[in-house]
Amino acid sequence: MIKKIYLIGNPNVGKSVVFSRLTGVNVVSSNYPGTTVEISKGFLKLNEDRIEVIDLPGTYSLEPTSRAEEVAVSILNDSVKEEMVVINILDSTNLERNLLLTLQLIEAGFPVMACLNMCDDAGHRGIHIDVDKLENILQIPVISTCAITGRGIRMLTERLPQAHPAARGALSNEDRWKEIGRIVESVQRLEHRHHTLREMVEDASVRPLAGFFIAACVLYASFKIVRFIGESIINKITDPFFLGIYQPMLEKLTSSLDKKGFLFHLLIGDLVGGTIDFKQSLGVLTTAPYIEFGMVLPYIISFYLVLSALEDIGYLPRLAILLDNLLHRIGLHGFAVIPVLLGFGCNVPGILATRALESKRERFIASTIISIGIPCVPLQAMIFGLLGAFGGFYVAGVYLTLFFIILVLGIALNRIVPGYSPEFLLEIPPYRFPPIGALIKKLYLRVRGFLIEAVPVVLGGVLLVNVLLYFKLFDLVTAISAPVIQGLFGLPKEAVVALVIGFIRKDVAVGMLMPLGLSVKQLFIGTTLLAISFPCIATFIVIWKELGLKDLAKSTFIMMIISLIVGTALNFLILR
Repeated sequence: MIKKIYLIGNPNVGKSVVFSRLTGVNVVSSNYPGTTVEISKGFLKLNEDRIEVIDLPGTYSLEPTSRAEEVAVSILNDSVKEEMVVINILDSTNLERNLLLTLQLIEAGFPVMACLNMCDDAGHRGIHIDVDKLENILQIPVISTCAITGRGIRMLTERLPQAHPAARGALSNEDRWKEIGRIVESVQRLEHRHHTLREMVEDASVRPLAGFFIAACVLYASFKIVRFIGESIINKITDPFFLGIYQPMLEKLTSSLDKKGFLFHLLIGDLVGGTIDFKQSLGVLTTAPYIEFGMVLPYIISFYLVLSALEDIGYLPRLAILLDNLLHRIGLHGFAVIPVLLGFGCNVPGILATRALESKRERFIASTIISIGIPCVPLQAMIFGLLGAFGGFYVAGVYLTLFFIILVLGIALNRIVPGYSPEFLLEIPPYRFPPIGALIKKLYLRVRGFLIEAVPVVLGGVLLVNVLLYFKLFDLVTAISAPVIQGLFGLPKEAVVALVIGFIRKDVAVGMLMPLGLSVKQLFIGTTLLAISFPCIATFIVIWKELGLKDLAKSTFIMMIISLIVGTALNFLILR
């Protein structure tokens, strides 16, 4: 009886896509005991049986050379062979390299079946594999699949009971490679074909000169698309709804309330010019929903749509290759660009994604940089909303300041933090046109996750702020911090309220700068300080969980020093 299915294969063979096809969305991810290597588990229903499916870390062979490979091999060796099936995922476009792991699994006596994934790409590249012949040679089930479209997945599940240990002696490493050569020569046929336009673009994307030009174009286009879609949703959907439908309804519902009473202050906030101002009123029913649904959600949708498209197309690994040399200077390697890009959506998944980095030193550097220098989408939406009215110069100034901080901080941490950063090894998948259905599903899951996490915190944050402001409980904090806020940063002492609230939600905090009547210079300094100072409480908790209390304290100290230096420097260097 099959109780467990283990998915194993080289990196970038589509293993995770096969895993999601087999298990759906009910997936649990956890660290392997004593490591930061993440293991994903789900369940497959086969007839009436519920079988556990484990997605092992990518590995090239059963002779591990990294911590992730050690974990994969250890899990296999500790399992009961009579109750398991090992599905070896292979890249059909690179059969020779992938067969090394296949032969090792067979020789080790595991019940194995081979999943020849990416069969569509193989056909496009003129690679034809005789699946029946390969199955006869290996003496294990071999199924050709395209996991992205689901082709072959049903056959894969139907043939699970046929997996069994194959009769094959142990080979020396030299003999094993000779055998692989004979197998590939026997089952694989190549036909001559010219490079397609897609393949030429793939090659150009990783070359230094052309690659950086393409990267600049992609990032600029992404920025423009995110802003265009976000602003279009705001102008055509959210603003008309809030101003034309929601505001009259709200005014009618609260017309009987005392405008100077506590309940009106709590729900509506302060009236501006005798009417509700969704950006400045700061009420639970006004500013709270408007910030999340009217200003932030449109940019969340547009950002994750563009990010998901870049992921599924296959561009992000190429960007990682291009940035590898630069990131080496700050103690990281190119793969760190993935957590950084995720951090632009939300710092929490960005920091969680640092688990893929090999050493604790890299994880500390990357997490600190993300929490200080990478603004999340809600914060970016507010930066655009607050500074965009004064021109793109000030918006660009915030990002240039953050980029400068990342470079200087990264170089400093690379020199100061002890430990090592291992070499960068990443295989590049081919470009693919993403299926619209998969793209929409990924977008839906990410937006839903944001709403589930953000909306209760924003409502609670605005509620807390209103109570504290109504009873003037911020006055003591304002008085104590006035010398720093006014003397060093050049901001009114009331701005400390926004800086403190930034610990709960950055978007709410930036919104609290609006009613203070700040100059454009003060707005620029305030938003920059909010971007680099204390991240939201969820980010703090994740850093604590991932790195420990000691590293959290170090990261917080670095953050406070940088905030003081940058805030003071901006105040005295900017003329107006």
